[in-house]
Amino acid sequence: MSADVVLYEERDDIAIITLNRPEKKNTLTDAVIQGVADGIDRATKSRDVAAIVLRGADGTLTAGYDLTAASDFSEGEYPGWSTPYGAKGPTPREGAWDPVKDYQFMGNNVRRFMKIWECPKPVIGEITGWAVGGATDMILCADLLYMASDAHIGYAPSRIYGTPTTMMWVYRLGLEHAKQYLLTGRAINATEAHRIGLVSQICEPDEIQQIVEEEAKRFANIPANQLALNKMLINQAFENMGLRTTQMMGTFFDGVTRHTEEAYQWTESFQEKGFREVIRERDDPWQDYGSRPRD
Repeated sequence: MSADVVLYEERDDIAIITLNRPEKKNTLTDAVIQGVADGIDRATKSRDVAAIVLRGADGTLTAGYDLTAASDFSEGEYPGWSTPYGAKGPTPREGAWDPVKDYQFMGNNVRRFMKIWECPKPVIGEITGWAVGGATDMILCADLLYMASDAHIGYAPSRIYGTPTTMMWVYRLGLEHAKQYLLTGRAINATEAHRIGLVSQICEPDEIQQIVEEEAKRFANIPANQLALNKMLINQAFENMGLRTTQMMGTFFDGVTRHTEEAYQWTESFQEKGFREVIRERDDPWQDYGSRPRD
């Protein structure tokens, strides 16, 4: 587990896993994703941990994948990322996309996110600041979600360059709301997230850590086996609805959306216009994320 980009702490019957790249809005890299997975494994094995808290440092959960490397993904290479796949084959022509390699790459991230879902101990996700794009692939795997009153969550890559890979949106929301937010990529504020049943509770930003930790500590009063069996039973109901098959499709389609002509031109424009300007142009019609009007 990376001690730099992900922090791990145990105290008072809980484990706290903290994404720790505040200078980059805790954006997801291979090391961050692996650090979270390692933290979940460590907390699962610990006899002293009844529940787990997952949060981000300095007031932001995570702004999603580090898209400054997006052009590398478009070329079919994943420098610094785990790609657990190797096979003999011809040297690919320039610009060729290997769908199996891409699926293995993103599937490896999904498998690590799903450790949160599969963990026999309750995991509480703490949404502060922003939870954007790939952040939702991770945090929506948690059991309970608490959200700061000034935070926002959304899948902005719905507009270009992605589909949700863990696809928890569909299973945590009804059809209407899933389509409302996945077809548009709109950002969801805390009040709306609570209204549509996406989060359990809204908290003031300066109180959310204490509230979440107090809730996590209460799980020490329930036998671990009881918690594990109830979580397994609830999860199985959603898996019976086709969760794993939907994830396979979502992960594969995510690769497809990153290799359309529109996606190629979009990432090429990073060099021409600058990353922030390209993102602004994406979000201006919707007036959210970086284009959200300031009060």
